Amino acid sequence: MRAPWDLQGGWDSGMAFRQHQLPEESSKECESNPRYRAVFISDLHLGTPGCQAAALLEFLRHHTCDSLYLVGDIVDGWQLRRRWFWPQLHNDVVQKLLRQARKGCRIVFVPGNHDEFARAFEGHSFGGIQVVNEAVHTTADGRSLWVIHGDYFDGVIQCAKWLAYLGDNLYEFSLKLNRYFNSLRARAGLPYWSLSAYLKGKVKKALNYVTDFEEAVAAEALRRGHQGVVCGHIHRAEMREIGGVLYCNDGDWVESCTALVEHRDGRLELVHWHQHLAGGFTAPVGQGVSV
Repeated sequence: MRAPWDLQGGWDSGMAFRQHQLPEESSKECESNPRYRAVFISDLHLGTPGCQAAALLEFLRHHTCDSLYLVGDIVDGWQLRRRWFWPQLHNDVVQKLLRQARKGCRIVFVPGNHDEFARAFEGHSFGGIQVVNEAVHTTADGRSLWVIHGDYFDGVIQCAKWLAYLGDNLYEFSLKLNRYFNSLRARAGLPYWSLSAYLKGKVKKALNYVTDFEEAVAAEALRRGHQGVVCGHIHRAEMREIGGVLYCNDGDWVESCTALVEHRDGRLELVHWHQHLAGGFTAPVGQGVSV
């Protein structure tokens, strides 16, 4: 009997990942891109209009790796329950991930609150993608990184889920405004700019929430004996030391289009993909800071 959620077969409720074959990348293109030791991405929110699937596909094509960590909220079950949305581009992202797994990339899926249904399948593997509720990644230079989505450290999610659903609806509305606003900017020849991120940055309570979240996650990583932590959830890419722990948030793919990568020597770097799209792709570029 097929599992209710199956990356190869889809949901029994009717989702079927259509057998649409992506064009194979040329060997010359693959050789021109550096291969990373690990890549961490989260908060794709496949199944919503806000997911920037085209940008994500381009990122995946140019960032091959030994290990790929999907750090939660990959598929947005909350939105899909309310309204079905699954365009071909979202299907292409899933097919791309499955192809990477077939080619030998180790893919680890750590579910978040929006795809919490997948937590019931911890320890299982679908299409070569391992499902775990948390993971530990050891960098090439020996650092232990705790990998979690982060929603367990969100008081709203844990104590008032109805408020989280309300906030999710408001956030979706802000993303609609964001898409309309940026369509006007694009016509004017201006680069992408996140309205929702700007609004969050102007609200004091939102800033306090982010700070509290970061400190709580870092403190728990330290208590568990790790040198660092990689998470998502709050849609705010960041890499800094907090209380002796390296805190890394890989951001999201609805606003910032960011990822965390580990180079062959163990250096960690945040990649801001919109910078590539704005300036034309030449080679992978991070935020200018790596540790």
